[in-house]
Amino acid sequence: MPGFISSLLSARGRWKTEGGYRELLTVALPLIISTGSWSVQHFVDRMFLAWYSPEAVAASMPAGNTNFTFLSLFIGTASFAGTFVAQYIGAGKKDRVGPVIWQGLYLALIGGLAHLALMRFSGDIFALAGHGAALEALESEYFRILCLGAFPAIGSTALSSYYIGLGKTMPVMWINVFNTVVNLVLDYAMIFGKWGFPEMGISGAAYATVFAGLAGFLVYIVLIFRPSVNAVFGTLSGWRFDRALFGRLMRFGLPNGIQFFIDVAGFAAFLLLVGRLGTVSLAATTIAFNINTLAFMPMIGFGIAVSTKVGQYIGGGNPALAEKVSWSGFHLTFIYMAFIASLYVFAPWVFIAPFASGAGPEAFREIAELAVLLLRFVAVYSLLDTCNIIFAAAIKGAGDTRFVMIMIAVLSLTVLVAPTYIAIAVFGAGILICWAISTVYVCLLGLAFYLRFRGGKWKSMKVIEEVVSVPTILPDVPGAELDH
Repeated sequence: MPGFISSLLSARGRWKTEGGYRELLTVALPLIISTGSWSVQHFVDRMFLAWYSPEAVAASMPAGNTNFTFLSLFIGTASFAGTFVAQYIGAGKKDRVGPVIWQGLYLALIGGLAHLALMRFSGDIFALAGHGAALEALESEYFRILCLGAFPAIGSTALSSYYIGLGKTMPVMWINVFNTVVNLVLDYAMIFGKWGFPEMGISGAAYATVFAGLAGFLVYIVLIFRPSVNAVFGTLSGWRFDRALFGRLMRFGLPNGIQFFIDVAGFAAFLLLVGRLGTVSLAATTIAFNINTLAFMPMIGFGIAVSTKVGQYIGGGNPALAEKVSWSGFHLTFIYMAFIASLYVFAPWVFIAPFASGAGPEAFREIAELAVLLLRFVAVYSLLDTCNIIFAAAIKGAGDTRFVMIMIAVLSLTVLVAPTYIAIAVFGAGILICWAISTVYVCLLGLAFYLRFRGGKWKSMKVIEEVVSVPTILPDVPGAELDH
């Protein structure tokens, strides 16, 4: 891996240079806090449910992941509006920003209606999993309520593309922190029946997620549709449905959505299969994945920042700087993940203790001991997951979404889902074999995206239509002090 080694050797002196660490961190840090707040939200949500009952926390992960599987198709597609915004800004076409965001909102409307239709099938979906009547009832209820929040969730993704594409990510951070606070307060109140709310258990956790998502969506509406923002970017005047632009968003964004869908669906299927091994295996897997999310989601923030900067440099006709900023993202993320992986191995109880603190000691002991073993698998694949996130984000920032979609589809089916099913259904394998399979899957994905990035085909790609002017200075929005 000569590119990997040479990039590490050239890491010195990258702090102040264009495409270097400081430039990337300016965009990435608010996104890291933003995605980190999302992971904290889900961590505490599952922690509360672990306090409530082992069945509630066991049901929350497969039901939540199944809901997010359907949601991810639309979120992945809508999020690609950020790449359009970044390339339009790099090419000096800021009047096209508003219209592409509106195409994302029209997609959110379609996604919201689709999820309302899905609600009636929730019982059938989880009956197929074979988890037992008690777990299936909890999973079905959790899934059905989460479907109510699809439109604001997808809509928030489309609206956040305005800030992400401009590289002004502080508002995204604050809105996600606000979401997290609202969600956690409502979680505690609605799960356990505090402050005048009825005790709702897993249903309360789902309603808290829906209400918090709606609150965040309304904040985006207020900020982005201000007259000062509209005057520069057409965020109100660009409301019309643009068939050609919507088509371009589907052409490049839909493969991103399908890739996201397949990736999430693969792990959702993995969880449903693990559920056949019993409540202890499923609960321990839920906890291990939830702990992994604390590290994984900040990496997603780095990935979004890399994709944004790559989009801006590609839009401005500078693929060399696009490559440089990608390596900067890899260096920083690898160091971070190496530190977290060491904690998974040498101090796993730091992460598991919050789950144990409010749960019954006898009921939770077996789950916690198994979760400690599973975190060792997480430590191994986390390092290769760095390649997965950063290099996939880089090539998607240029528009190379089809390769990512095809690679995840092939590997998810042939390396993750099918082998896990065969291991459990045919050979009667246990939880450790299943996790070994998932580790191989993540490592192969990371290798595939690294090789694609090194191949360089993405450097000649672009998602926007050809434009004449190519200024590279980002504009300031008059009267938009909150955006900084």
